[in-house]
Amino acid sequence: MGLFSRRGTTSEPAPVEWASVEAEQQKRSHGPFDRSQVEEMGPRVDLGAIWLPVMPGLELRMEIDKKTQKVTGVTAALEGSNLQVQAFAAPRTEGIWDEIRHEIADSVSKQGGVVDDVPGVFGRELLVRMPVKGPDGQPAQRPARFIGVDGPRWFVRGVLAGRAALDPEAAKALESVFANIVVVRDQSPRPPRDLLPLTLPKSARKDGEPAPAAAGSESAAPQMADFNPLRRGPEITQIG
Repeated sequence: MGLFSRRGTTSEPAPVEWASVEAEQQKRSHGPFDRSQVEEMGPRVDLGAIWLPVMPGLELRMEIDKKTQKVTGVTAALEGSNLQVQAFAAPRTEGIWDEIRHEIADSVSKQGGVVDDVPGVFGRELLVRMPVKGPDGQPAQRPARFIGVDGPRWFVRGVLAGRAALDPEAAKALESVFANIVVVRDQSPRPPRDLLPLTLPKSARKDGEPAPAAAGSESAAPQMADFNPLRRGPEITQIG
């Protein structure tokens, strides 16, 4: 996680005062970061509200809402592991991850899944096992990790699936991606939990203009009321 640094730092970044978040959030030594904390984009791709770190072999799949044709999330895939990322508006004076985490746990339980609320790299996180049908048609479970970080007027959520959901070593690379995300919160008033607008990366655009969404694309990333971590949108572009 040390490949990036905050504004004015060359090693371990110093805490940054945020009047809009709680004291423990002010002391966080890693990201996701707010745009005000970094000097430049660095080795990241510009997705609008999110600057996402890139590395060799990393594939990006943009999530497209079929009805609105808007980009709602991004999934980074690497060596059998996936990290889905979405950014949301949040209140100015308090975080929402504690509340969201309880809602996810309730939703998973109602769907017959198993969920554990445990400490993790980014604070409290959820280890989830969702009921699915195995290749032989028999009941099985598919694991996922829900991670979240509150920032100044934003909240970013990640869902780790595949090998990274169970193997700490396999998760390190995508944890580093999540830890070095930069959130670019616009100044538009937005209700809490409103998705922050994402765009296709420039490599997927034509002549500098936004590329149209693929016709007939399937429903995209799960919304806050739909916590199914297994649904993904179409693969739009690859980076790395």
